[in-house]
Amino acid sequence: MVFMKPKINSDGQECPSHMGLERMYEYRRKLPHYQPAGRRLFITFRKNCSDSFPPHARDLVLQHCLHDHGKRYELHAVVVMPEHVHLLLTPLRDENGWPFGLPFILKSLKGASARSVNRFLGSSGPVWQEESFDHVPRTQESFEAKLEYIRQNPVRRGLVQKPEDYPWLWLEPG
Repeated sequence: MVFMKPKINSDGQECPSHMGLERMYEYRRKLPHYQPAGRRLFITFRKNCSDSFPPHARDLVLQHCLHDHGKRYELHAVVVMPEHVHLLLTPLRDENGWPFGLPFILKSLKGASARSVNRFLGSSGPVWQEESFDHVPRTQESFEAKLEYIRQNPVRRGLVQKPEDYPWLWLEPG
């Protein structure tokens, strides 16, 4: 019988498993992703452990999300929640005219933010789950629904009364 080494959170304590039971193995889908050029993407990725980011760690993650706005992607909205992130973005094109791929964007973003968070917390190891969820809003109506979902996420969770009061929410001006 093979048992996985338990995951350790930023406080050096064992993370509870997702189901409350020890897992004998971990399942990763690693499905291919089709990325139409010039299309907006709604993306969600989660922390590796269910413990919450402290406020300064959320500041760091938000800064990293904003860093490549206008360089690798046009960012429409982002919210950094205590244990996950939602992004709404459009990948831009590189110097050869190819759109920046979502795997490249996420690897850069998650890698840089993980290094900053680990440095701040005095920890090491993975900060983010390997997989992420992405969806292509196909209509303006769907895009606006995802935008509103991002705006209202902190309100639905009871973290603030109004979206504008949540310091880790950023919306594209305009």
